[in-house]
Formats: sequence, C-alpha cells, structure tokens
Amino acid sequence: MAIKIYNTLTRKKEDFIPLEEGKVKMYVCGPTVYNYIHIGNARPPIVFDTVRRYLEYRGYDVNFVSNFTDVDDKLIKAAAELGTDVPTVAERFIDAFYEDVSALGCKRADLHPRVTENMDIIIEFIETLIEKGFAYESNGDVYYRTRRFDEYGKLSHQSVDDLKIGARIQAGEKKEDALDFTLWKAAKEGEIYWDSPWGEGRPGWHIECSAMARKYLGDTIDIHAGGQDLTFPHHENEIAQSEALTGKTFARYWMHNGYINIDNEKMSKSLGNFVLVHDILKSVDPQVLRFFMLAVHYRNPINFTDELLRNAGSGLERLKTSYQNLKHRLEVSANLTTNDDEWLDKISDLKNDFIKEMDDDFNTADGISILFELVKQANYYLMEENTSENVIVSFMNTFEELFSVLGLQLETLDLLDEEIDNLIQERLEARKNRNFQRADQIRDQLKEMNIILEDTPQGTRWKRG
Repeated sequence: MAIKIYNTLTRKKEDFIPLEEGKVKMYVCGPTVYNYIHIGNARPPIVFDTVRRYLEYRGYDVNFVSNFTDVDDKLIKAAAELGTDVPTVAERFIDAFYEDVSALGCKRADLHPRVTENMDIIIEFIETLIEKGFAYESNGDVYYRTRRFDEYGKLSHQSVDDLKIGARIQAGEKKEDALDFTLWKAAKEGEIYWDSPWGEGRPGWHIECSAMARKYLGDTIDIHAGGQDLTFPHHENEIAQSEALTGKTFARYWMHNGYINIDNEKMSKSLGNFVLVHDILKSVDPQVLRFFMLAVHYRNPINFTDELLRNAGSGLERLKTSYQNLKHRLEVSANLTTNDDEWLDKISDLKNDFIKEMDDDFNTADGISILFELVKQANYYLMEENTSENVIVSFMNTFEELFSVLGLQLETLDLLDEEIDNLIQERLEARKNRNFQRADQIRDQLKEMNIILEDTPQGTRWKRG
C-alpha cells in the first residue's frame, strides 16, 4: 500500500511517489533564531521529525534539510536590545533550539544550512532572476515582479486580482507594483550587511529557502514542509522564485501543520498567553509534550491547556506501564509456555493497523489509538494463567518498534538501591503475614523517598513520583 500525503498544492491526498525510487528529498523551513522557540514553533519539528522517521521506517533513504534564518529584522532588533551583534544572537538561539528540540525527541537534520553561510548562492540566484526579467533593482533594493509569474497564487489558491486588494507600498519602497516582494534589502545605517551588485545589504526572507533548497537538494524536491502560516506568502513566493529560475516544479508535495491555540485563543504576546518551550520544559516531561502534539492529526489545530496536557501525560504513562508489566512478567514468571499463534497474529494485525493509519497522511492520532488497543490486548493476555515468552516478547518488540516511529521512549526503570529493595521485600512479607499496618507504613516511607508502589497481578512494581 502506498503512503498518501495531503498535498496543499492540490488540496487532496495523493500517492507518494518520490522522484527517485527509495529516496526522499525533504526540506522543512526552520526557525528565525532571535529568541527561544514557543510551542507553536515546536510543532513543525515534532511533526516533520515523525514524518521523516516513518518514511525511514518504511524503507526510504531521507535527505532531510532544515535551515536557520540567522539574519533578518528580528535578529537586528534583538541584537540592539541585548547590546551585542547579530551573529552572537544567532549562535545563542541556535544552541537553544538544538537543546529544546533534542529534548522533544527530534533528530537533527542531515543539514542545517544558515543564511549567512550561503550569501554567494543567494546573490547569484537574484542576479539570474534579474537577467530573466523576473526581478529588478530599485534604489539599492531588489524586488520580484509578481505578475510576471503566471501561476502566482497556486499554492494558497488565491488570484492575483484578489491579492491586489490588500497590497500596499510601504514608505521608502519604490516598487513597480504593490504586489512585488523583496529579494534584497539595502542596508540601513549601522545594520549588518554584505556586498552585492546592488550595494551593501542583506537578503529578503523568501529568497533564502529557495536558494538553499536548490543548493542542497536540487531543482526539484519531493517534500517541502512547514507551519500553516508559511503557506502564504512565504511558500507561495518560494514557488514563484524557484520555478521562474529553473522552469521546473519546485516541490512535488507541500505539507503544512495546523496552528496551536492556548485555552481556545490564538497565541500572542499581546494576550499574555505566549508559551516558550524553554520555560514549559522546566515543569513538563518533553516526551509528554511530544505525545500531546502527536495525539492530534498534524493538519488539525491543537488547543493547548493544562488539563489536556495532564491527560496526555496520563495516556503516555498508561502505555509505558503496560510495557513494564510485560517486562515484569517476562522476568518473574515461571509459567512460560511455548508459542501461541493466535496471539501472535493479533499483535501482527495491530502493527499492520498502525501502518495503515500512518500510511494515510501520517495519521499519528489514529496510530496512537492502535497503541492503546495494543495495551488492552496486552492486559488481557497477562490475565491468563499461562503465558508464552514468544507472545510477551512480541508485545514488547511491537511497543518498542512503534514508539520509535513516533520518536517516543519506553524508559526502563532504574535499579533499586539496597535500602529501597529491602523495604519492598519487608513490605511483601508484612502483607503475606497480614500485617497491613506495617505494609502501609513502608508504602508511606517509600512515598517520602519519591518511590510510588503499584501492586499488580504480576507483582509489585515501582516508579518515581
């Protein structure tokens, strides 16, 4: 069965057929590194890391590129406020980005190109657009002739005439048309700049990704992805620039994740509901935040609330507990039998169901539902008097395999130290002798040591509170 991707360009699901069999060229627009990322910025790294993982799971060799915008107006402003320079600001928040997304279980891209390291190819790109008549210089700035590209608006499904209604020429701009957008900005007094054929300046935002995607992945790529907010104008402008330059399709599949709201309101600094990942990870397990994001289909909006986050934590803990119960049974049971084909078939069917859901536009929400069904079946199985080592191992392997696809961890419990081990054994003896008062005292004592006990049909388990 082919993987299906919802293509923003065509507004429908399409069979995924990469340009080169077995290989995927994927570009994801990365952050502008002027501050810590907020939870809205965190969704694309989580979503498209999972897409990448699943493609690799299905046997594709994925070349994954995600850029850093390390110079623009926001960085210049941040540098002035912090009393430093743009490169210092960029380096600080690139490091912070790596720290945050690594905590969220995201693998690093195969390449993280930076704008400042690719200025030569950006300038060359702009020069060629001018030569072809798609761009023009005006008073040190360079603009793209939007109307010259006949298919402008095809990604966002807007007509040029509709766009013209809201178009304005800002003070200081000398455009031929209000719809034209900036490729190169002349430097203002005191700003960071690079030399160019049009004078000192720096690139506009949209040209950067077009140039870097072409340099590192070629004229045509398989998947271009990012947040829904990038559909217009950023990705629309990328298409116009790239296809005007090469005459070829820029990206065959366009993927966009939905927005995040805070308590049913749009996240914004003005509303005071702006949540930084750097801050939330001080009190929330990053795996819970990742699980919370993946529990909703990537194209749907997410409503972020403390209650829903707690529910996600409980759900993830339920999955991990089931795995630990299986592991415990495997370690302590003396009643292991041989094979059990019926149960092995059930597990195989559930894994195939997971693949079916993920093949349908990377439906992690329904994929997670399959994981909960795996929990249900595992719990049923562990209630049986005689269990098979093969079946338990198959359950555990399936948990590990599917968790890995989602970038989640099945953390193993730490070894007990001698003191705690002795207390748990003493409690078991007290319960056996019906000395429940002593058993409860030991439970309370362990609780004070941040050790929580769980009495299960498979025996006593523990976890840290």
